[in-house]
Amino acid sequence: MSFSGHLTIDLDAIAANWRALDAMTAPEVETAAVVKADGYGCGAAEVGRTLAKAGARTFFVALPEEGVALRQAIGPAPTIYILGGYPLAAPPLRQATTQSPPSAGGRVREGGRDTAGAALYPAHDLRPVLNSALQAVAWFRAEPETPCAIHLDSGMNRLGIEPDEFASLGPMPESVSLVMSHLACADMPEHPQTPAQLTVFLRLTEGLAGPRSLSATAGILRGQEHHFDLTRPGIGLYGGWPFTAARPVVALDLPIIQIRDLAPGETIGYGASWTAARPSRIATLSSGYADGLIRAMGDRAMGYIDGQPLPFAGRVSMDLITLDVTDCPTATPGQMVEILGSHQSIDDLAAAAGTIGHEILTSLGSRYARRYTGG
Repeated sequence: MSFSGHLTIDLDAIAANWRALDAMTAPEVETAAVVKADGYGCGAAEVGRTLAKAGARTFFVALPEEGVALRQAIGPAPTIYILGGYPLAAPPLRQATTQSPPSAGGRVREGGRDTAGAALYPAHDLRPVLNSALQAVAWFRAEPETPCAIHLDSGMNRLGIEPDEFASLGPMPESVSLVMSHLACADMPEHPQTPAQLTVFLRLTEGLAGPRSLSATAGILRGQEHHFDLTRPGIGLYGGWPFTAARPVVALDLPIIQIRDLAPGETIGYGASWTAARPSRIATLSSGYADGLIRAMGDRAMGYIDGQPLPFAGRVSMDLITLDVTDCPTATPGQMVEILGSHQSIDDLAAAAGTIGHEILTSLGSRYARRYTGG
C-alpha cells in the first residue's frame, strides 16, 4: 500500500481556462499568463508549455530565478516579465576599512546593483517590472536599450512607482514595453477603490504610446474598460474564484493508512479536540499541513468516498489527517479519499480554513505522487 497522496493536474483545463478568459477581451487585447510560485503550485514548466501551445505569448513570474527556469521550459520566443523588479544591492552594514573581496557565490555590489542577480536578465532575455524610481534609474543606466515594464502604484500601496516619482522620471525610454498597475479590490464589485484606481491609471498613462495593463483575473471579469492592451490572468487559469466558470484543474486523493474504532468519550489527536459522541470509526489519511492541507481547516473540511461527504475529525497534524468514516461502512485501509475534485474545490477547502484558494493551491506539497493529464 502506497502512503503517497495522488495529485492530478489537468493541463487541458488550464488551457481551456486561458482561452475562456482570452475570449472575454477584444481581439486586439493580448492575454498573458501568470505562472509564478511554480505555476501556482501546478508546475511552471508543464503549465508554461501548455499555455504557450494554447497561444500565450507573454508570461509573468515573481523572481528572476523563476524566469530562468521558465525560459528553459518554453524556449526563446515568449516574453517573460519579472514582477519582483530589478535587484538592488543592500548597503553595507558598516563602513569597511579595507577593500573586501566578492562575497560567496560571486555577488558583487556595483553602483547600487546586485550584479549576480542583475546578470540573469540579459542572459535569459527576462524583462523586469520596475517597481520604484531607484529600480528604474538602475535599469535605464545598466540596460538602456533592453525592454522592461513600468509598474505604477495606482492605489494599492504595495509595489509600484508613486505618481510624483513617475513624473520625476521624465519621458519614458522607447525600451519601456509595458506600463502596468494592479487592482486591489477588483473581486469586490461594489468596492470604490477599483474605479478610483482606474481613474488614477488613466491619468498617469495619458499620452503614453506603449501598451498598458491593469487587470488580472478579477479585472478581466469586471469588463472591457479595465482591459487596456494586455491582461494578466493568474488564479482563474487554475480553476479558482472569482472565475466561477473555470474548469477545475487539480484533484487530490489521499490513501487511508489505518482505521480504528473509538468508544464514546474517546478523543483524537493533538489537544484531544474531537471527542466521540457515539461508537465511531476513524480513518487516518496520509497527508497533513506539511503537504498544504493547512491546520486551520480543522474539522470543517470534508473527505469524500464514492461521493459521500465525511468530516475531518480533530486537528490536522503535520503528516496525518483523521476522518470520521462511521457512516461509511465500505471504508477500508488502502482506499483513496477525495480531498479535491468534483465534490470539493480549492475554494471550498479554503473556506474551511478561513483563507483563499490561492493559498491552498500554492501550498500543495512535493510529497504527492503527481500526474499530469492532457496538454
